[in-house]
Amino acid sequence: MQNSLLNLAVIVPMAILCVFALLILALCLFGRKLPQNFYAIITLLALILDFGFVFGYSGGARGFFDIMLVDNLAILATLIILGCSVFYIWLSLGAKSAHEYSVAEFFAIFLFMILGYEFMVSSENLMMIFVGLETSSLALYTLIAMHNRARSAEAALKYFVMGALGSAFYAFGAALFFLITGSFEISQIAMIAQNSGLSTSAALFGASAFMIASIGFKLSFIPFHAWIMDAYEGASSALSGFMSVAPKIAAFIVAIRLFEALQNIGVAWLNSVLYAIAVLTMSVANIMALVQHDVKRMLSYSAISHAGFGLCAIVIGTTEANLSLFVYWVLYAMANLGAFAVLWSAREKRDLHGVGSEIWSRFEYPYEKFNGLIHTFPLRAIALAIFMLSLAGIPPFGLFWGKLYLLGSAIRGEFYGLAVIMAVNSAVALYYYLRLIVCMFLCEADFRSAKFRAALRQSSAPINFAVALCAVLCAIMPFLVDFISSSMGKVLL
Repeated sequence: MQNSLLNLAVIVPMAILCVFALLILALCLFGRKLPQNFYAIITLLALILDFGFVFGYSGGARGFFDIMLVDNLAILATLIILGCSVFYIWLSLGAKSAHEYSVAEFFAIFLFMILGYEFMVSSENLMMIFVGLETSSLALYTLIAMHNRARSAEAALKYFVMGALGSAFYAFGAALFFLITGSFEISQIAMIAQNSGLSTSAALFGASAFMIASIGFKLSFIPFHAWIMDAYEGASSALSGFMSVAPKIAAFIVAIRLFEALQNIGVAWLNSVLYAIAVLTMSVANIMALVQHDVKRMLSYSAISHAGFGLCAIVIGTTEANLSLFVYWVLYAMANLGAFAVLWSAREKRDLHGVGSEIWSRFEYPYEKFNGLIHTFPLRAIALAIFMLSLAGIPPFGLFWGKLYLLGSAIRGEFYGLAVIMAVNSAVALYYYLRLIVCMFLCEADFRSAKFRAALRQSSAPINFAVALCAVLCAIMPFLVDFISSSMGKVLL
């Protein structure tokens, strides 16, 4: 009975990351002359070991005094987070001039951040989720600030303030749930609220509203998205790509557990609110992306729009829709991480007083920098074009299949209006994705982009390999999508 109650196997993934993080700190203290790549390799080893343990996990779902819940949702989400983490740390192996990678503590903080995400997805206890949320958030603020650019500290501070507001909303929501039900467990909250007839109470309405706002901040839903532009601009391109994928899948798991439990007990207004937020998030983000002058900012608004697509799966609320969300997010991760890796390979020291218009001095990656890229770096241009076509949902590239799965689940769930809105937003997004392709393939190179092209020329082998891998995966997705969806289906269904 005691062993069943403890079931310490459920916290082994977190323990692995914690041990390696502490090991890095100890090595940093006693071995200051170790090379930069040494810590990156130690971090990669920790992530790969963790991935292997989670992939082969066969222990009980409950454990650690019934606080942890390692179910199929948790396993799939953890594998996605760890896969994105391996990709991000791999990019660090090729970053010779990035300041943050020269600091050993960066890698320890990164492992603590992943540990926090694992706690978020591996529990339905609101307090344990809160611990994971704060652990990961505080670490992420620090990682952004460590980029050591003019805007990095400002971006981290703004993100911290907005994140603190989101955390406060979460704490108020959790406190209200405990006040009316006496429990922090999501399943218990739903059962007690249903048995006590609390599904229409004002307290439950307030608690749910706080949670919508909190999760909306973490997933950058409209109108809770104000932090994302500064955070993405202040962070490195590699970290921005990671932020657009891994933290969001962790928040999506929390949203699935909480919102679907509330919908199942008859909280009728919740689905209407989430429906409206999903439509606003997709539509407003697409409109804002249309008028951007900078590729990184465009991809930031694109990330908001894709989060809206993910919310659609929660609105639909079926097991098939949840599977579609996972398939969608894996395919989105391949394309988006690849696109940000291209930007990361072209990083340069910016001369704010140099030649150029206000757009060139204000932004790091204006569209004009990519003019004529096909003539000087054809393979890089083709890879970036594949990523843009994939994000736009053009067949046969990666994300087309994710959108197809999501639209199919909406139609089978009789959400016809939502399916039409998703299709229309996909069509609108074509403009800003194709705009970059037009610049690369049909425009003449700009003389002001000499430093940009020099940076591309000096791109290292690990970064080039990562870009090539993502491009190939997006291109051959018609042959892989059935395997990906069936593998996830066996775990989830």
